[in-house]
Amino acid sequence: MIEIAKSRFVDASFVLKDNVYVVASVELGNTTIKSILTATDLTEGRTYFLDKTVELTNSLRPPKENEYVFGRTVRGQPLSSEAVSEAVKNILIRSMTKAMISVNDLNFVVRSTGVVAGFETPEEVGEIIKALADGCLKAGIPPRKMTGAMRKVDLPESLQRYSFMDDIIFDGAVAGVKCTMPIVANEMESELVLAGIKEGAKWTNVDFRSPCIGLDFGTTLAGRATNAEVPYAKVVGSYCGLAGAIFDALAQPVADTALQLSCPSEQDIPESYVEDVMRLIKIKQVTSENRFGTVPVNTKGLKESGITLIGVDVGTNGDQLNKLSKISSELLEEDQKKIQGLIDRVSSELVRRLIEISGDYELKGAIGITGRGAITGAKPMMIREKLDNQDLVFVDDGLARGAAVLARCLHSLGTPKSPIGGIKGGKCVMNLRRCR
Repeated sequence: MIEIAKSRFVDASFVLKDNVYVVASVELGNTTIKSILTATDLTEGRTYFLDKTVELTNSLRPPKENEYVFGRTVRGQPLSSEAVSEAVKNILIRSMTKAMISVNDLNFVVRSTGVVAGFETPEEVGEIIKALADGCLKAGIPPRKMTGAMRKVDLPESLQRYSFMDDIIFDGAVAGVKCTMPIVANEMESELVLAGIKEGAKWTNVDFRSPCIGLDFGTTLAGRATNAEVPYAKVVGSYCGLAGAIFDALAQPVADTALQLSCPSEQDIPESYVEDVMRLIKIKQVTSENRFGTVPVNTKGLKESGITLIGVDVGTNGDQLNKLSKISSELLEEDQKKIQGLIDRVSSELVRRLIEISGDYELKGAIGITGRGAITGAKPMMIREKLDNQDLVFVDDGLARGAAVLARCLHSLGTPKSPIGGIKGGKCVMNLRRCR
């Protein structure tokens, strides 16, 4: 079964209901910066969208002379704490204004970033997390809306009857999945993406519960594969490396990023072009590399965890991405439709090979896909053709949906009649958690 879950929008009047939980997801990526406002109906367990405000990361102002550059994006864009916090403040305010809601209407704010994939040290990661928090504070978000409540009585009175905090404590599991050993720098991104795909699948007929594989094709690759244990599924597979950056390189002859290609794709692309590109793309199990596809890897944790890590790279940490640009430039002569067609073909083949290699390591289950590198253009159609006869769901904005799920998990705001955790075809596992 193959399904596509797309955003469903509501207006500001929706947040006035007592059973609605409003979350802001602030995301700083290598290509885009987003503020996405969601509203979850806690009776039905479904998440709606109030607003999506998306801007290009390269629109962030350059660091001033007296500002410390603590890191760079995958593309080498320098970042300072001040520039990041200003951008976060501005986009949050714009987003709330467009949705016609105020800070008082927000129940929680989740900050996430995929930019850590291009960083060198833990200190750089700490700086960007602090900058994101500073931006939220400048937008008027109080600290209590960025940290989990300790007691049920600390929640708004209207939400307390939907919380199971008296019976269930938050022990780190999100959407019924627990990972005790972080092994890649963008681990939070992988966690949120899998949770978001689980939520998005609720709008479809696909039961996307464990065992499952969730993949995010942003600029960098993120994702997880789980087993079928209860009450918590374990992370048995993880994904890292390059994704959308590959397609950005192919788009270079005509655009800065593949996002900026607005034309339909030319389907009649000789297979030899796809083969030339795929020969440069390396997809393999990561075992001892400290960094793969620009993403820092905790090799000690990887070995201890027993998790299978599958990575995607072009050369070594993307040092041959320029060769992809040469292929699209020389072979396709700057024809946007042909370049878009090549990107879509390569994306579908990349997904096919990732799933094939995952199967080689016994990583199996329903497949969920999100991220611009696999859900735009003709990509879903082509991927469906290559993954026929498998449970497959495409979900937009997996990260933002996952942020809404994380906020609910922090406060035990589950919906037992429509569970996200547990195994495919199974019942809610809340009673099993109560016994632990």
